[in-house]
Amino acid sequence: MPSLNAALVRGAVTSPFKRAGRPGATLPADRAVLPAAPIAAGPLASYRRICGFTEPDTLPLTYPHVLGFPLAMRLMTARRFPLPVVGLVHTWIEITRHRTLHPTDRPELTVYAESLAPHRRGTEVTMVTEARLAGEPVWESRSGYLSRHATHPGTGPAGTGPDPAPTHTGPDPRNTAPVPELPAVAEWRLPGDLGRRYGAASGDRNPIHLYPLTARLFGFPRAIAHGMWTVARCLAETPDPHGVHGVRADFRAPVLLPATVTYAADATGFQLRSAGRLHLTGRIRRAPGPAAARDGRS
Repeated sequence: MPSLNAALVRGAVTSPFKRAGRPGATLPADRAVLPAAPIAAGPLASYRRICGFTEPDTLPLTYPHVLGFPLAMRLMTARRFPLPVVGLVHTWIEITRHRTLHPTDRPELTVYAESLAPHRRGTEVTMVTEARLAGEPVWESRSGYLSRHATHPGTGPAGTGPDPAPTHTGPDPRNTAPVPELPAVAEWRLPGDLGRRYGAASGDRNPIHLYPLTARLFGFPRAIAHGMWTVARCLAETPDPHGVHGVRADFRAPVLLPATVTYAADATGFQLRSAGRLHLTGRIRRAPGPAAARDGRS
């Protein structure tokens, strides 16, 4: 497994030498591959516990993204990658599951940068993670990461939010339209050490998630929850998460820890709110009948 901590260090070193928004910048065609290998039972069990997943026979929808994230960091901290990793904001993620994955599966993971697009607040890169079993695509995710820099008026939609590495979910002014509130379902009290606990389970020990002191170094008054934890926790709370074969989540504001948040949901989506602030919105897609039958569900 690639070292995520090593990638974070490399990103801190290489970022000052990169200039986001440089005319003619292109993405390298590099692909990072994690060969098929058993999924480690211990980290998976820890991930399930911290996120609230209870189905032992299926892999959580978000878990391949966790497995592939060190590969993404390796690519984004490489010298030829055009954007500095320091300051990238994870603004959205889309996940599609083509078939059910099980803890005993041995997926091969491939990660690459798909596109680089102008943005009213800077430049956005889309990173893709794909999982295959015996060469067959079984799962994929696409994530948007925004690098803020000065732009000319009228270059694309807006987005913002500071971050030392692309694990934080920051406010995204692209989402300025009022969002109808979904019905409140549950209230969660998030402890101050949530970032450290999730970091231990996922391997993502970005300093903004760990302690108030390390978070303040990057402009946050307290440690903030991992964006991917918020998505996973909401999916775990969804009725029949096994039947969800896709999700689109947009990160809108960080969750400062400790916190009390409200999980709200209906049949097709979810939100995470606190004190009138919207942190996360998500839309889910259920597996159609034939796919459900192939997965052994009624």
